Amino acid sequence: MKRISERKRIVVKVGTSTLTHRTGRLNIRRVEQLVKTLADLQNAGHEVILVSSGAIGLGMGKLGLMERPKDTPGKQACAAVGQCELMYLYDNLFSEYSITVAQMLLTKYVLLEDRRQNVVNTLERLISHGVIPVVNENDTVAIDELELEMGENDSLAALVATIAKADLLIIMSDIDGLYDSDPRKNPDAKLIPVVREIGEDIHAVAGGAGTKFGTGGMKTKIGAVEIAYEADIDVVLMNGGHPRKLYELFEDKPVGTLFSKNADI
Repeated sequence: MKRISERKRIVVKVGTSTLTHRTGRLNIRRVEQLVKTLADLQNAGHEVILVSSGAIGLGMGKLGLMERPKDTPGKQACAAVGQCELMYLYDNLFSEYSITVAQMLLTKYVLLEDRRQNVVNTLERLISHGVIPVVNENDTVAIDELELEMGENDSLAALVATIAKADLLIIMSDIDGLYDSDPRKNPDAKLIPVVREIGEDIHAVAGGAGTKFGTGGMKTKIGAVEIAYEADIDVVLMNGGHPRKLYELFEDKPVGTLFSKNADI
C-alpha cells in the first residue's frame, strides 16, 4: 500500500462541527489552524481539494439563530447567508499564504450525470494553476438533502474524490475515528485503527447523530467510504478539532481510522 506521505491529490472534507463553536459562531482559532496546515500541505507538493460544510451553521450564527431551522426556506436562507461568510473567510485566510481559492457549488446529481465532465475540467484547470477548490453542496437549490437531513457533504466529498481521481479522502469530523461502540455513551469504547472491509459489523457500530449545527453522523461517513471504495480510494476519518494532526498523518503516523482495502494488517 502506498504510504500516506506519498499521496499527491487529496480531498479534505470538514464538517460544521470543525468550523464552529457549539454556539454556531465561527471557531476562529481552529479554522486558522486548518487553513495554515492545508496551505502548508499544498506548498509541500500535495494537491488539495477542500469540501467544506458550514454554510448553514455560519448562516445561523450570522442571523443570530441558536437552533437549526426546521423548514426548508429557513435552511436555504441560512445557507445563502453563510456561504458568503464561508468563502470570504477562506479567501482571506488562504491569501495570507499566497494561495488562491475558488468556489464550486455542486449537487450530487451533477456529479452523477453527463455534466460531470464539466466539473472535472474545471477542477483540473484550477489545480493546474495551484488553486485550492472549495466545494460545497449547493444548499440554496438542492433542497432534497436539506429536507432529508442526510449530511450529504460526506457523500459529495466521496464523489468529488472519485471524479478527481484523488489518492486519498480525509473526512474531518467531531470524533477521533470509528469506534467499536459509541464513545459518547460508552467510556470504554475502543478506536478501530484500520478497516479493510465494510461489512455488517461496521454498519452495526456506525451510528449517532452529529451536533445540532450539523446533520452528519457515522452512518453517512461509512456511506462515503463505500463510494470511495468503489473507486479504490482510501479514506481517513479523523478529528477536525485538531487540524495540526494532518501533519502527523502525512508523516505516516497513525491518526484516526484508515479505511483501506489494501491496508497491511
